Amino acid sequence: MNVVVLGATGSIGRQTADVVAQHPDRLRMRGLVAHRDVEGMEALMVRFRPAWVVMTDAEAAARVAARAAAGTAVEAGMARAVARLEDEPPLAVVAAMSGFVGLTPTLAAARRGHRLGLANKETMVAAGHLIRAAVRQGGGQLLPMDSEHSAIFQALGDPARPFRRLILTATGGPFRGWPRERLEQVSVGAALQHPVWAMGQKNTIDSATLMNKGLEVLEAHWLFDAPLNQIDVVVHPEAIVHSLVEFADGALLAQLGRPDMHVPIQLALSWPERWEVGLPDLDLAALGRLTFEPPDHDLFPGVRLARAAGEAGGSAPVVLNAANEVAVEHFLAGSLSFLDVTRLVADVLGHRAPVLVDSLEAILAADAEARAAARQWAGRREGRRGHG
Repeated sequence: MNVVVLGATGSIGRQTADVVAQHPDRLRMRGLVAHRDVEGMEALMVRFRPAWVVMTDAEAAARVAARAAAGTAVEAGMARAVARLEDEPPLAVVAAMSGFVGLTPTLAAARRGHRLGLANKETMVAAGHLIRAAVRQGGGQLLPMDSEHSAIFQALGDPARPFRRLILTATGGPFRGWPRERLEQVSVGAALQHPVWAMGQKNTIDSATLMNKGLEVLEAHWLFDAPLNQIDVVVHPEAIVHSLVEFADGALLAQLGRPDMHVPIQLALSWPERWEVGLPDLDLAALGRLTFEPPDHDLFPGVRLARAAGEAGGSAPVVLNAANEVAVEHFLAGSLSFLDVTRLVADVLGHRAPVLVDSLEAILAADAEARAAARQWAGRREGRRGHG
């Protein structure tokens, strides 16, 4: 099977490369898309010699082209990535770009009928209805790569199998149990120290605020056609139970495993087969215990905000996602405090009445408007902090 990776130099992209390299008799790296990590892309080109590469940043594309071996075409711009996906015969596309920017190529892959391994929850949050319609139109497959949604997919067995409840697990992030006054002083460095998972910066901050889990609630809503009131979240610090499904008789089926993304990535590429992944066996006796507790929605309101956006419908999930992306950017830049991240999201979301978003153009417009409002909020906050 030929594979294309969107977001090839990010955390999921690099782990996808490991999976492809481990199975050269089954998988071949056909194309790679990234933004501007020239060194990372060069390493992947040497490793796989893909047929084509797209860098969405033009300057980075020129630098990559100068280093590319014969036989690898290098192009610039998101439009070229979309065109490549539209031209390819059916293959496996790993949608691993971070954030809303991945929406356009993910839609293109779905419409073309590719097998779509989804590791970009933001596109599903903002445009789940469009993604699902595109998959139906293209006749391809949509397979989740987030560990939680992969776990639900495995526990269900059949996506159409009826269930009573989906239960997403969360580690609780690095600040579980901290008091509010301590959270006010959180540094960027501390927020980037996830206790279990190694992820990109954006997802790591989202995990610390629990917004990551809120986005996953909305993603599960679209992936599994699940009403929001049938999706719960529980904190599970060990990250061994990746999520659970409850059925009508009260039975719970869970998927357990080491906290390692190679497994859900590989499963989305191999399904319905299961291949050797090369990880040590999970020793439950050595692990000793598994613990669970409710999330603290007051200090970490990400899940609550996401539910509110999902219940409001229309453009509200687009606004939620856009405001969060801007808030995280400003926190990483040092211009917002940790607790300001969800304060910004709550304020921007609360001041925008949902509107109908039945097209890509409408979603892009709602996203742009929300980002502008979020940047204004962050600018006002930064001004007050600077005079404090």
